[in-house]
Formats: sequence, C-alpha cells, structure tokens
Amino acid sequence: MRIAVLTSGGDAPGMNAAVRAVVRTAAAQGIETFGVRHGFTGLISGDFLALGARDVGGIIHRGGTILGTTRCAQLRFEAGQDAAIRQLRRHGIDALIVIGGNGSQMGSLALSRKSVPVIGVASTIDNDLAGTDITIGATTALDTALEAIDRLRTTASSHHRAFLVETMGRHCGYLALMAGIAGGAEVIVIPEAECGPQDVAAELRDAFRRGKSHAFVVVAEGARNHADALLRYFNEHTEFLGFELRATRLGHVQRGGPPGAFDRLLATQLGAGALERAVAGKFGVIMGMRAGKVEAAPLSCASEIKPLDLSLLQLAKTLAR
Repeated sequence: MRIAVLTSGGDAPGMNAAVRAVVRTAAAQGIETFGVRHGFTGLISGDFLALGARDVGGIIHRGGTILGTTRCAQLRFEAGQDAAIRQLRRHGIDALIVIGGNGSQMGSLALSRKSVPVIGVASTIDNDLAGTDITIGATTALDTALEAIDRLRTTASSHHRAFLVETMGRHCGYLALMAGIAGGAEVIVIPEAECGPQDVAAELRDAFRRGKSHAFVVVAEGARNHADALLRYFNEHTEFLGFELRATRLGHVQRGGPPGAFDRLLATQLGAGALERAVAGKFGVIMGMRAGKVEAAPLSCASEIKPLDLSLLQLAKTLAR
C-alpha cells in the first residue's frame, strides 16, 4: 500500500504531530508514505517526497507544518480536481490523508465524490468543523490568546485602562468567546451574536462606575463591529467609556509556536486513526474526537459550520458583573 499525506489551509499547532503519527504508524505496517508539499497546490503540481520514520523525527513539538501549506483556489474547479487525481495515479497512491479545516476538507469532499480514496483529519484553530468536538490547534491557539490577555491585565490594572483585544476568527467566534470567558472579559463580540458599539461602551462605562480597576473587550476579527469599527466609534466618543482605551490585535501569533500537550496528543490520535481507516479501506470520512473518543464522521460535515453554544455568552455576561 502507498499513501500520501498533506497539510492544507491555515496552519495549526499540532499539524506536524499528525503528520508524524501518519508516517510512523504506516511504517510500522510496511506501508510506503509520501508527503505532499504546499497542500493541494503541491498535489496538483506533483510535489511529492518520500517520508520514512526518521524523516519525521523531532517534529512533534514544532508549530506550523514541515510540509508547507497553501489555500488552493484551483481545487474548486474540475480542471484542478482532475489534475490532482492524475498526480495521485501517476505516483501510485492508494489513499490520501488531508490535514486541515473546513476549506481543506471541502477539497477532500470534492475529490471523494470523484472516487478518490481520501480521509480528512480535523485541524483548525477556529474549532468550527462539524463532526468533532475539538480540532487540532484550537486549544493551543486559545492558550496563546489567554496568555496575552493575562499579560495585558497587568498593564490595564496598573494604568486603570480598558483593553480591546482582537482574536482570529473570520467566520467563527470560538476563540474570542472562550478566551473572553477564561480571561474574565467584560464584553465579548463575535459574529454569531453581534454587539453594537453603543452596547460595548455602555458595558465599559458600567464597569467603570462599579469601581473596576480595568476592563476587557474581546472581539473576533470577523465580527461586523471588529476592532477597527469599535475604535472608530470610541475615538469619537471617549467621554462615554470612563476608562482610557488601548487596542491589541493578536493576529497570527495565535497560529504560531509549539503545540500544547493536548494538541500533540489529539493530533497523534487522529493521525493514527486516519491511517487505521485507510488500511481498513474506509474512506470518505473525517477524523475527529467526540465524547473523548476518536471517531470518523462523513466528509460532508465539511460543508457545515459547527454552531457555538451561545448560552456561554450569557454566562460570560453574568460572571463579568
């Protein structure tokens, strides 16, 4: 048997651990493994390299992906899909394992519908893939955001300021919601439950009147009232806040750095699970974790956005008082 593995879309801490698990569990069964450089772009162009157990040594702790990654618009079209299939046939690949998030797994689904034996591995810091409770990279990105909030709190309290912290999340507010709850934010602004600038200002003003030494607003970059929009409003209405305001955009720092223990373990289990399914000939699925167990869900889950539990937003408001 000969398999190929690629990483696609936005990088996530733990991708390397998943690649390592695929390669080494395959090697243990005498299965030949090829890595595909630069995601689906490399698949279409035929950028393959042989991977053995020693080639993935010393990568479990590394962030990013040693294979490289891209967002590949070509795969949305028949010509790109057919080119990818030709390369898989040319290299004699019996199964393809794709490590990535929603967009990447939509690519997997497109290939699967053309009878390509493909298995997805859920990996995105946004944790918005349906079919799994948690995705590779999400907990490390959350810990990074929380560490930033904790560090900013020292300055915020010392200077009696409010901080506006923007997390990643173009379509999903998972990171902002969870970081806001864990960081004790006064206000959380996410795409799933928009909050107007007047409402944010009112919450900050109320916190000031209650005698709080500082306050935090955590906002997802994809919210309509994102950091720039809120700052424009606050710069014109500084008298409404009480606090002096500062803004910090965390940006891609949340993607970087070594994966935490949970993400290393999760990625290892999902990578090994994907190889197990490939050996069993069970394709057209995405590997995730549900109720603490590694499970496979249909690749069609990639077309769904996992909803947030918005009752947690109300909990955050209650705890902020």
